[in-house]
Amino acid sequence: MARISGEVVIRRTPKQVFECVADERNEPSWNPRMKRVQLLTPGPVGVGTRWAATAGTPRGSTDMVIEVTGYEAPRRLDSVTQLPGMDIVGSVLFQGVAEGTRLRWRWDVRPRGALRAVGPLLGLVGRRQERQTWEGLRRHLEGDGVRR
Repeated sequence: MARISGEVVIRRTPKQVFECVADERNEPSWNPRMKRVQLLTPGPVGVGTRWAATAGTPRGSTDMVIEVTGYEAPRRLDSVTQLPGMDIVGSVLFQGVAEGTRLRWRWDVRPRGALRAVGPLLGLVGRRQERQTWEGLRRHLEGDGVRR
């Protein structure tokens, strides 16, 4: 297992940041790796909401299912993401600070099968990718960046 964690401060209120992050369909607007997100469950976003998503890189794409397992607006989102060969379990926390919102993420990456042998590498790659993803959200919400 690899643990991936970090934080970023975003110059927006916790409510604004939470609402953007809680609806997974928004992610393609700030994460260039997220190519497609489709809501699978009816009703408002909350515990039990599921999405089908596709992330892509120049080397190919990966399909996944994301499920909300904890929902405390505007403070906390918990989720499980199932991908081929691994599950990712974790939380995103939203804390009001003088500058706006401190967003903290923590993911436990649980490789299965052959991927277990590369668990430490998944942690290194995952840390860099998560930092890029959440910095993309910061730029998107603060309006000071172009999608990269």
